[in-house]
Amino acid sequence: MTALPAAPFGRLLTAMATPMRDDGSLDLAAAARLATYLIEHGHDGLVVSGTTGEASTTSDAEKEALLTAVLEAVGDRCTVIAGAGANDTEHGRALGRLAYRAGAHAVLATTPYYSKPTQAGVIAHVAAIAEAAQLPVMLYDVPGRTGLALATETIVTLAAHPQVVALKDAKGDLAATGEVRRQAPDLAVYSGADELNLPLLSLGAVGVVSVLGHLASGELRTMIDAFDAGDIAAARAIHNALLPAVVGLFRFASPAPVKVALARRGLCGAQVRLPLLPASPEQLAILQEDLNRAGLPLAPTTAPGVSA
Repeated sequence: MTALPAAPFGRLLTAMATPMRDDGSLDLAAAARLATYLIEHGHDGLVVSGTTGEASTTSDAEKEALLTAVLEAVGDRCTVIAGAGANDTEHGRALGRLAYRAGAHAVLATTPYYSKPTQAGVIAHVAAIAEAAQLPVMLYDVPGRTGLALATETIVTLAAHPQVVALKDAKGDLAATGEVRRQAPDLAVYSGADELNLPLLSLGAVGVVSVLGHLASGELRTMIDAFDAGDIAAARAIHNALLPAVVGLFRFASPAPVKVALARRGLCGAQVRLPLLPASPEQLAILQEDLNRAGLPLAPTTAPGVSA
């Protein structure tokens, strides 16, 4: 049996939402509050300025301010991974330098979107970001967002790069993940799709980078612990019980659903940036039903000073 690689960033990570005020500006105080909340509820790490963090609509200056606020809030209590996703390699390199300058522990390198380069171009893109960042790299395979999947051969090639230590797997292709594990056993795979957390753990993933973790940190930690202990029935029961919440968080454009749930918990506002829209009353009602089925009901009222 192939031994699992080390979990370089911990076991339970959350792709953190980026709090915004009603006017769409960053709410750095809420970002610090949310980061602190997540760490105090059992998270080992945070991904800042990823997909859930609305990185595609924040400026580099905003990304730096957000990353700095989160790092100051959590100190040395967790790992912080900074998004360096870009379809322009020079922009990705600039984001890598920004992450290094701010003190991030690693960078998340997303497959270039829109331009659809060759796999050789993807390899050169990631290598260039790694060189600029001088930090460990987590690959991010999310073709549903980028329009381009990482080929197994590309992942295996990049796994040989000394800075590429992990893969956030949101491809939804379990056979491909199994082949990556076979050919690159030292690459730490993290589930990047909450509906596949348990299946990916069974294939040798070392942990999860979750959106659901905003709301169900304790449940996810218990599931991971049960899986580690060999209690697969308990892990499966938790995973299956949470699936309605996963459906709810992605019924309409993420991160609007998770933001409204966080607003109800008094952790941040529900505002998102165009072209995303906040949850409508009809969407909110459906989300409430989904979360109820998972045992994660929305709080009945918004905390003072937090807009939902």
